[in-house]
Amino acid sequence: MAAPKNAFKAALREGRFQLGLWAALGSPYAAEILSTSGYDWLLIDGEHGPNDMPMISAQIGALRHSPTHAMVRPPMGEAWLLKQLLDQGAQTFLIPMVESAEQAKALVRALRYPPHGIRGVGAGLGRASDFNRTPDYLATANDEICLIVQVESRAGFAAIDDIAAVEGVDGVFIGPSDLAADMGLLGDPGAPEVLATIGKIFERTKAHGKARGIMTVSLQQAEVYRDLGADFMAIGTDVNCLVSAVETLRRTFLGETVTEKRGGGY
Repeated sequence: MAAPKNAFKAALREGRFQLGLWAALGSPYAAEILSTSGYDWLLIDGEHGPNDMPMISAQIGALRHSPTHAMVRPPMGEAWLLKQLLDQGAQTFLIPMVESAEQAKALVRALRYPPHGIRGVGAGLGRASDFNRTPDYLATANDEICLIVQVESRAGFAAIDDIAAVEGVDGVFIGPSDLAADMGLLGDPGAPEVLATIGKIFERTKAHGKARGIMTVSLQQAEVYRDLGADFMAIGTDVNCLVSAVETLRRTFLGETVTEKRGGGY
Protein backbone atom coordinates (compact mmCIF):
# COMPACT_ATOMS: atom_id res chain seq x y z
CA MET A 1 0.00 0.00 0.00
CA ALA A 2 1.44 3.37 -1.10
CA ALA A 3 1.10 6.93 0.17
CA PRO A 4 -2.25 8.57 -0.64
CA LYS A 5 -2.51 9.90 -4.17
CA ASN A 6 -2.21 13.67 -4.36
CA ALA A 7 -5.22 14.50 -6.53
CA PHE A 8 -4.35 18.20 -6.69
CA LYS A 9 -0.83 17.55 -7.98
CA ALA A 10 -2.16 15.06 -10.54
CA ALA A 11 -4.73 17.58 -11.77
CA LEU A 12 -2.09 20.26 -12.28
CA ARG A 13 0.05 17.83 -14.28
CA GLU A 14 -2.94 17.01 -16.46
CA GLY A 15 -3.72 20.69 -17.04
CA ARG A 16 -7.07 20.66 -15.22
CA PHE A 17 -7.99 24.00 -13.64
CA GLN A 18 -8.37 23.74 -9.87
CA LEU A 19 -10.75 26.05 -7.99
CA GLY A 20 -10.10 26.77 -4.34
CA LEU A 21 -11.17 28.67 -1.24
CA TRP A 22 -9.25 30.09 1.73
CA ALA A 23 -9.90 28.68 5.22
CA ALA A 24 -8.74 31.17 7.85
CA LEU A 25 -11.29 30.73 10.66
CA GLY A 26 -9.20 28.08 12.38
CA SER A 27 -12.23 25.80 12.72
CA PRO A 28 -12.26 22.09 11.82
CA TYR A 29 -16.07 22.25 11.81
CA ALA A 30 -16.05 25.11 9.28
CA ALA A 31 -13.43 23.26 7.21
CA GLU A 32 -15.66 20.18 7.13
CA ILE A 33 -18.60 22.27 5.91
CA LEU A 34 -16.46 23.84 3.19
CA SER A 35 -15.03 20.48 2.13
CA THR A 36 -18.32 19.38 0.56
CA SER A 37 -19.10 22.69 -1.13
CA GLY A 38 -17.69 21.75 -4.55
CA TYR A 39 -14.21 23.28 -4.40
CA ASP A 40 -11.22 21.30 -5.62
CA TRP A 41 -8.95 22.53 -2.84
CA LEU A 42 -9.06 24.37 0.45
CA LEU A 43 -6.16 26.43 1.80
CA ILE A 44 -5.68 26.00 5.54
CA ASP A 45 -4.03 29.29 6.41
CA GLY A 46 -1.41 29.25 9.16
CA GLU A 47 0.12 32.56 8.12
CA HIS A 48 -2.77 34.96 8.72
CA GLY A 49 -5.38 32.66 10.29
CA PRO A 50 -5.42 31.92 14.06
CA ASN A 51 -4.07 28.40 13.56
CA ASP A 52 -1.58 26.32 15.52
CA MET A 53 -0.36 22.77 14.86
CA PRO A 54 -3.23 20.91 16.62
CA MET A 55 -5.83 23.10 14.88
CA ILE A 56 -4.23 22.63 11.46
CA SER A 57 -3.98 18.90 12.07
CA ALA A 58 -7.67 18.75 12.97
CA GLN A 59 -8.61 20.58 9.77
CA ILE A 60 -6.47 18.24 7.67
CA GLY A 61 -8.34 15.38 9.35
CA ALA A 62 -11.70 17.01 8.61
CA LEU A 63 -10.85 17.05 4.88
CA ARG A 64 -9.22 13.62 4.84
CA HIS A 65 -12.06 11.66 3.25
CA SER A 66 -13.74 14.57 1.47
CA PRO A 67 -13.59 15.45 -2.25
CA THR A 68 -11.67 18.66 -1.41
CA HIS A 69 -7.88 18.58 -1.23
CA ALA A 70 -6.15 20.15 1.78
CA MET A 71 -3.41 22.66 0.99
CA VAL A 72 -1.52 24.10 3.97
CA ARG A 73 0.21 27.45 4.30
CA PRO A 74 2.53 27.64 7.31
CA PRO A 75 3.58 31.07 8.60
CA MET A 76 7.11 30.44 7.32
CA GLY A 77 8.92 27.70 5.42
CA GLU A 78 10.88 26.40 8.41
CA ALA A 79 11.99 22.77 8.09
CA TRP A 80 10.99 21.85 11.64
CA LEU A 81 7.44 23.10 11.07
CA LEU A 82 7.12 21.42 7.67
CA LYS A 83 8.26 18.16 9.27
CA GLN A 84 5.33 18.22 11.67
CA LEU A 85 2.81 19.17 8.98
CA LEU A 86 4.04 16.33 6.75
CA ASP A 87 3.52 13.77 9.49
CA GLN A 88 0.02 15.13 10.10
CA GLY A 89 -0.86 14.26 6.51
CA ALA A 90 -0.29 17.48 4.58
CA GLN A 91 0.87 16.77 1.03
CA THR A 92 0.49 20.15 -0.66
CA PHE A 93 2.21 23.24 0.71
CA LEU A 94 1.97 26.93 -0.10
CA ILE A 95 5.08 28.65 1.27
CA PRO A 96 4.98 32.45 1.63
CA MET A 97 7.62 35.01 0.65
CA VAL A 98 9.98 32.92 -1.49
CA GLU A 99 12.53 35.24 -3.08
CA SER A 100 15.37 33.04 -4.34
CA ALA A 101 16.24 29.70 -5.88
CA GLU A 102 18.21 28.90 -2.72
CA GLN A 103 15.05 29.23 -0.63
CA ALA A 104 13.11 27.07 -3.06
CA LYS A 105 15.78 24.36 -3.04
CA ALA A 106 15.83 24.32 0.77
CA LEU A 107 12.04 23.86 0.79
CA VAL A 108 12.26 20.96 -1.65
CA ARG A 109 14.77 19.25 0.62
CA ALA A 110 12.69 19.90 3.74
CA LEU A 111 9.72 18.10 2.20
CA ARG A 112 11.54 14.94 1.09
CA TYR A 113 13.12 11.95 2.75
CA PRO A 114 16.85 11.27 2.35
CA PRO A 115 18.78 10.99 0.16
CA HIS A 116 16.76 13.65 -1.68
CA GLY A 117 16.03 15.71 1.40
CA ILE A 118 16.17 16.08 5.17
CA ARG A 119 12.70 15.01 6.31
CA GLY A 120 12.89 13.01 9.51
CA VAL A 121 11.64 9.43 9.49
CA GLY A 122 8.78 9.42 11.98
CA ALA A 123 5.54 9.38 9.99
CA GLY A 124 4.54 6.16 11.71
CA LEU A 125 3.40 8.33 14.62
CA GLY A 126 1.03 10.37 12.47
CA ARG A 127 -1.83 10.46 10.02
CA ALA A 128 0.46 10.59 6.98
CA SER A 129 1.13 6.83 7.07
CA ASP A 130 -2.35 6.05 8.42
CA PHE A 131 -0.64 5.62 11.77
CA ASN A 132 1.90 3.13 10.42
CA ARG A 133 -0.70 1.08 8.55
CA THR A 134 0.73 2.03 5.11
CA PRO A 135 3.65 -0.35 4.55
CA ASP A 136 5.07 1.41 1.46
CA TYR A 137 4.66 4.94 2.77
CA LEU A 138 8.38 5.77 3.07
CA ALA A 139 9.13 4.58 -0.46
CA THR A 140 6.26 6.49 -2.09
CA ALA A 141 5.72 9.65 0.01
CA ASN A 142 8.14 11.90 -1.90
CA ASP A 143 6.29 11.44 -5.20
CA GLU A 144 3.02 12.74 -3.76
CA ILE A 145 4.40 15.97 -2.26
CA CYS A 146 3.37 19.17 -4.03
CA LEU A 147 5.32 22.37 -3.38
CA ILE A 148 3.83 25.73 -4.35
CA VAL A 149 6.08 28.72 -3.69
CA GLN A 150 4.56 32.13 -3.15
CA VAL A 151 6.12 35.04 -5.06
CA GLU A 152 4.88 38.30 -3.60
CA SER A 153 7.70 40.83 -3.80
CA ARG A 154 9.88 42.61 -6.32
CA ALA A 155 12.80 40.42 -5.22
CA GLY A 156 10.77 37.29 -5.98
CA PHE A 157 9.78 38.71 -9.36
CA ALA A 158 13.41 39.46 -10.18
CA ALA A 159 14.35 35.85 -9.39
CA ILE A 160 11.31 34.20 -10.98
CA ASP A 161 13.25 32.29 -13.65
CA ASP A 162 15.66 30.83 -11.08
CA ILE A 163 12.83 29.96 -8.68
CA ALA A 164 10.56 28.35 -11.28
CA ALA A 165 13.46 26.31 -12.67
CA VAL A 166 14.05 24.50 -9.36
CA GLU A 167 13.27 20.79 -9.64
CA GLY A 168 10.65 19.89 -7.06
CA VAL A 169 8.79 23.19 -7.28
CA ASP A 170 5.39 22.33 -8.74
CA GLY A 171 3.93 25.81 -9.04
CA VAL A 172 4.27 29.51 -8.36
CA PHE A 173 1.53 31.34 -6.50
CA ILE A 174 1.27 35.12 -6.58
CA GLY A 175 0.22 37.08 -3.52
CA PRO A 176 -1.27 40.14 -5.28
CA SER A 177 -1.83 42.21 -2.14
CA ASP A 178 1.72 41.79 -0.84
CA LEU A 179 3.14 42.28 -4.32
CA ALA A 180 1.20 45.52 -4.68
CA ALA A 181 2.41 46.70 -1.27
CA ASP A 182 6.03 45.97 -2.14
CA MET A 183 5.57 47.92 -5.35
CA GLY A 184 4.40 50.97 -3.39
CA LEU A 185 0.73 50.35 -4.15
CA LEU A 186 -0.57 49.17 -0.77
CA GLY A 187 -4.25 48.22 -0.96
CA ASP A 188 -4.39 48.35 -4.77
CA PRO A 189 -3.66 44.84 -6.13
CA GLY A 190 -5.68 45.64 -9.25
CA ALA A 191 -3.40 48.50 -10.32
CA PRO A 192 -2.20 48.26 -13.94
CA GLU A 193 1.44 48.02 -12.85
CA VAL A 194 0.63 45.09 -10.57
CA LEU A 195 -1.39 43.28 -13.24
CA ALA A 196 1.45 43.73 -15.70
CA THR A 197 3.89 42.18 -13.22
CA ILE A 198 1.51 39.29 -12.54
CA GLY A 199 1.27 38.66 -16.27
CA LYS A 200 5.06 38.54 -16.58
CA ILE A 201 5.38 36.14 -13.61
CA PHE A 202 2.73 33.88 -15.14
CA GLU A 203 4.52 33.98 -18.48
CA ARG A 204 7.91 33.04 -17.00
CA THR A 205 6.38 30.35 -14.77
CA LYS A 206 4.66 28.72 -17.75
CA ALA A 207 7.92 28.80 -19.70
CA HIS A 208 9.42 26.54 -17.04
CA GLY A 209 6.46 24.14 -17.18
CA LYS A 210 5.15 25.01 -13.72
CA ALA A 211 1.59 25.72 -12.61
CA ARG A 212 0.42 29.28 -11.98
CA GLY A 213 -1.78 30.17 -9.01
CA ILE A 214 -3.34 33.24 -7.41
CA MET A 215 -6.23 34.28 -5.17
CA THR A 216 -8.77 37.08 -4.90
CA VAL A 217 -12.08 37.85 -3.23
CA SER A 218 -13.34 39.73 -6.29
CA LEU A 219 -15.06 37.68 -8.99
CA GLN A 220 -14.31 40.43 -11.50
CA GLN A 221 -10.63 40.22 -10.65
CA ALA A 222 -10.81 36.42 -10.78
CA GLU A 223 -11.89 36.61 -14.42
CA VAL A 224 -8.88 38.82 -15.17
CA TYR A 225 -6.52 36.34 -13.52
CA ARG A 226 -8.11 33.42 -15.36
CA ASP A 227 -7.60 35.24 -18.66
CA LEU A 228 -3.95 35.80 -17.70
CA GLY A 229 -3.54 32.03 -17.46
CA ALA A 230 -4.08 30.98 -13.84
CA ASP A 231 -4.04 27.18 -13.50
CA PHE A 232 -5.43 27.21 -9.97
CA MET A 233 -7.13 29.97 -8.06
CA ALA A 234 -8.90 30.72 -4.79
CA ILE A 235 -11.91 32.98 -5.27
CA GLY A 236 -12.73 33.82 -1.68
CA THR A 237 -12.16 33.20 2.01
CA ASP A 238 -14.36 31.69 4.67
CA VAL A 239 -14.05 34.97 6.60
CA ASN A 240 -15.21 37.14 3.70
CA CYS A 241 -18.02 34.71 2.86
CA LEU A 242 -19.27 34.77 6.46
CA VAL A 243 -19.09 38.55 6.75
CA SER A 244 -20.82 39.03 3.42
CA ALA A 245 -23.59 36.53 4.17
CA VAL A 246 -24.51 37.84 7.61
CA GLU A 247 -24.37 41.50 6.57
CA THR A 248 -26.37 40.87 3.39
CA LEU A 249 -29.00 38.93 5.35
CA ARG A 250 -29.45 41.72 7.89
CA ARG A 251 -29.44 44.55 5.37
CA THR A 252 -31.83 42.74 3.03
CA PHE A 253 -34.29 42.19 5.87
CA LEU A 254 -34.06 45.83 6.93
CA GLY A 255 -34.34 47.07 3.35
CA GLU A 256 -30.91 48.69 3.43
CA THR A 257 -28.60 49.03 0.44
CA VAL A 258 -26.11 46.17 0.26
CA THR A 259 -22.60 47.41 -0.54
CA GLU A 260 -19.32 45.55 -0.79
CA LYS A 261 -16.69 46.48 1.79
CA ARG A 262 -13.08 45.35 1.74
CA GLY A 263 -10.07 46.69 3.56
CA GLY A 264 -7.77 43.93 4.68
CA GLY A 265 -6.13 42.71 1.52
CA TYR A 266 -6.82 40.09 -1.13
